[in-house]
Amino acid sequence: MPPPAHLWTTQGPRLTWSIRKCKRSYEDWMGINLTMDLFMCPGMLRWTLHKSLDRNPNSCSIMVSVLIKELEKAERGDNKHYIIPLLHTLMYTITKAAYISDELYERVYVFCKKILTLPKPYCTIGLDYAHRMKTERRIPGFSYQKMVISEQNLRRDVSQLQDKVLLFLDPHLISESVCNTLLRETQASQITQTPTSCMKCVITHSIQATMGKDVDIGLLQQVLQGQTTEEVELWFQEVLSAVEQSEQESAGGSKRHCERLREVYRKIICSSKEEVPMRKLQRIPLPEPEISVHLWTDEDQLWKELILFTRETQIADADVDTFRIPELPSDTETSEQNRVSVWSNDSGIERDLPSQEEKEQTKLQRKPCIKKRGLDMDSTVLLQNLTKAPRGSRTGTLQRLSGLSTEVPPGPDKLPTARVVIFGDDRALGRLAKAFYAFRKREARRPHRTLKANLQFYCIPIQEEVSDTSSEEEVPTMNETCELSGYLGRVDPWYNSNINTLGDLIPKLSIMPCSAKEMTSDPFILDVTSYYLRFGLQPVYFQIYSVKIHFRDISLEPAEDVFLTELKVEIQDCPFTKLSTMTRKKTVTDGRGAGIQVHYKKALASNREKEGSLVLRTAGAVIKTIPQRESEDLVCLNVYFDEVTRSTHISGRSASSKMNALRASSIQMRSLELRTLTLQLDKDSQRVYTNVSSLEVSPCQEPGYSLQKMRASRTQRDGTEEAGLSSYMTKSLLLPINTFAGIVQ
Repeated sequence: MPPPAHLWTTQGPRLTWSIRKCKRSYEDWMGINLTMDLFMCPGMLRWTLHKSLDRNPNSCSIMVSVLIKELEKAERGDNKHYIIPLLHTLMYTITKAAYISDELYERVYVFCKKILTLPKPYCTIGLDYAHRMKTERRIPGFSYQKMVISEQNLRRDVSQLQDKVLLFLDPHLISESVCNTLLRETQASQITQTPTSCMKCVITHSIQATMGKDVDIGLLQQVLQGQTTEEVELWFQEVLSAVEQSEQESAGGSKRHCERLREVYRKIICSSKEEVPMRKLQRIPLPEPEISVHLWTDEDQLWKELILFTRETQIADADVDTFRIPELPSDTETSEQNRVSVWSNDSGIERDLPSQEEKEQTKLQRKPCIKKRGLDMDSTVLLQNLTKAPRGSRTGTLQRLSGLSTEVPPGPDKLPTARVVIFGDDRALGRLAKAFYAFRKREARRPHRTLKANLQFYCIPIQEEVSDTSSEEEVPTMNETCELSGYLGRVDPWYNSNINTLGDLIPKLSIMPCSAKEMTSDPFILDVTSYYLRFGLQPVYFQIYSVKIHFRDISLEPAEDVFLTELKVEIQDCPFTKLSTMTRKKTVTDGRGAGIQVHYKKALASNREKEGSLVLRTAGAVIKTIPQRESEDLVCLNVYFDEVTRSTHISGRSASSKMNALRASSIQMRSLELRTLTLQLDKDSQRVYTNVSSLEVSPCQEPGYSLQKMRASRTQRDGTEEAGLSSYMTKSLLLPINTFAGIVQ
């Protein structure tokens, strides 16, 4: 669904957007010529709208007033699907705004409270923005300050939350031009956005957002420009101190906050003797988040980067620290880090050690060792990690989970956030699911080394053009290669308008000529990614499925793997019909296909267990986890068979092919002939299994749940399936992909 037309063209007399005028302005900035259909991309229009705030800071109040009117109009009428796009646009405008009056803050706050009576996700987003507006009204510029500090990691104290953005590009799936463009844009922003310049932005924006035209921001910027890094950091700490004091106050906090910042402003410009020019609102840019780009060539690279991030944050759980052994002297630090775990026969108490004389007599030395932790300690750590899982996933359900279903623990238990951005199609997301499963498996085996960070995943689809046009094979479309992002676009129209429309746009922009000025002033791809990171906070959970593979060669051990979107099964020496063409019955050769046996559990909305089995002759099958239509949005396996049926007529025997479909929660397939099966996971040609005799597909269990269930089964003699801590743990392994609204009903 395209974004609302009145978001870009407003009928009000004070603000009228002209698409062609914006197009000419964009071409002047970039120094290139764009076709009209390329510029009419909704993602480009949203970007142009917000870029206008940088050109004219005085238009912020007008734009906020117009957006509030449109929101109120959408809430009164039957246009609720406009509310979330307009709300996100309004909040981004307020975050970047130079100055907004208290009256406008009050109108936004009242509207956010009004939509709390609407169903999810409207009430969820409305509650979040109501809290923000309440704080923003008391401390103007608070959202801007919090965003820049967390994204740029400007606070060095341990208690401050930190964000890390990891952008992964698979060079086998993403073209070299796209990779180079993203590297150039991120490197250019990091060169221009130093920590000192970001501190200056926070200082000037906090003062301007609070006092508006009562202060001379131009003079303040000139004074800060001539100061050293130590002086700027000193003023930065004073601004943060003033904000913290105002945050703790409830009554009269706005006036006192204004007085504190006015005092800081006078201290900064007291040494300046320049004449004060005419005061006006100044442009203060919003720095792009610090993004580290990684070429995804190693399967364990995600795990390694996340471990490095947790070491950088230097945040450890206090309860886990109590189980750690005391630090050794400095001369044994190296050996402590590289030691080998051995059994300890002593009690670990210093007074129980033998005396010096006994040591010399027996010539015994105490080796570096670790006292073995009991299962109760591991269970304690697992219990602490239960709060990370979505609550609704603990019970079997066919309804897909979405939204923020976990509560962030208050106080010191807050964790830093690692945001993982994946560029690519379903193949890249399949590799992400495999890496996420391996990551969770390592955590389950070593509970005390669990990652102390919140993980958030973002998906930006890219449809690369096929250069080989001589091939007889049909070129796959965006709907075929990016099924998961297509589903997200159906349930979240704002994701479809801003992210899915970039699938064809990013490769085109990457091959256009660019200049150094363009990369530093208007990095389009980086800006859209930043917008997605800042406002895509509502996850949609996708079930990861495991497949156990048995080979024809009995000397080979069975293999286990996971997939996210699709599992393709082909019969040896049998051409498989494309799923999009399996819509009607057609005549085929008589020798096509092979017999397979299928045993499955039916997917029922009542969660009742009902099994089924069948034997059929087929040329292959496709198991999909993403529904083809929005009306069939159930968490289950959609299995499509290319069934071959034979019939005898007067003219002779003939064979025909037709599509046969079923829904299942788990399924088993076995070849009944000498022909073997070939499996392809998530449409990835690098994840293919050959010479397969049978396979088993079922929902992938959370590794921590599986391990705890196995431990509990050893101690339970009554045959109880679930006992102890495992009955409270998350059973299914779900991969959350963030969107702007979650699932909009």
